[in-house]
Amino acid sequence: MFKKLSKTAAAAAVLSAIVLPAIGPAPASAVSAPLSNARTALHFDLAKDQTPENIALGPDGSAYVTFAKARQVARISPGGTVRTLATLPLPADGGLHTPGLNFPLTSGIVRAHDGTLYFLYATGTADLTGVWRLRPGGTPQRIAALPPAGLPNGLALDPRTGTLYVTDSVLGTIWSVPVAGGTPTAWSTAPELAATGFLGANGLKIHDGALWATNLDQGTVLRIPIGRDGRGGPVRTRATGLTGIDDFAFTGRGDQILAALNGPSEVALIQPDGSHSTVLTGADGLQNPTSVTLRGNTVYVGSAAYVTGKDPNLVLAQLNR
Repeated sequence: MFKKLSKTAAAAAVLSAIVLPAIGPAPASAVSAPLSNARTALHFDLAKDQTPENIALGPDGSAYVTFAKARQVARISPGGTVRTLATLPLPADGGLHTPGLNFPLTSGIVRAHDGTLYFLYATGTADLTGVWRLRPGGTPQRIAALPPAGLPNGLALDPRTGTLYVTDSVLGTIWSVPVAGGTPTAWSTAPELAATGFLGANGLKIHDGALWATNLDQGTVLRIPIGRDGRGGPVRTRATGLTGIDDFAFTGRGDQILAALNGPSEVALIQPDGSHSTVLTGADGLQNPTSVTLRGNTVYVGSAAYVTGKDPNLVLAQLNR
């Protein structure tokens, strides 16, 4: 998910509660306050296209991950065992017409309280692109079709209203979809969501009565209030200058954010006033990080190694409150 890469590298870049010992010697850490104790907890298999794009956490200590290039959703047990839950169908053209990428990918994922997983699949074809659902013990089912000309990427769930929100990185749109499925609605097409060369709207979260989104091309964090009627309000840019920003998570300290910067292989700490600093780097094990999430004080960072081409992994760190 980089800006201004070669076509091949740009395509590779989007192929964006495990407590295990790190494998082998770790490089000198560059972790910075308020994070500490960064370590590589789990190594994925690049030969099997295990490129983690997004992570959702379960209450039992497990984690659910989309492996973008493998077209898979997997569960990672608390002990670190990776089990494939679903492999999505390969489109008839092999994904050649997937916008911006020329290969199919699974991207955003969220978990509902009943264990249902919702996730996104982009193929450039009308029969497969959209929002998918996987109930516990079931098989994957598409519940909402999204435009094949787009690239659904980030996903957020509002359990209060039963609404799923989706960023489209190519069409510069946030879609809303009922959790029961159905026809999507273009919730916002604000110009701040647009791509300016590769991919626009990317990561997505619901926080404090608003949708928050990143824009990879523009290096920004955006806040869009959710009105009482469910419609989006005016867009406010909350942070700028974040090269290669992808997924993100709120730390629990108001509007403070931890964000994955894919290209630089960094995690940035973004303050409510928009200022930001680097708190994790490649020296901490990051390999083109795509996702950040938190369980208590434990920070999870998934790295897909899209451009580095080695060691897709999961890095854990401690958030010192």
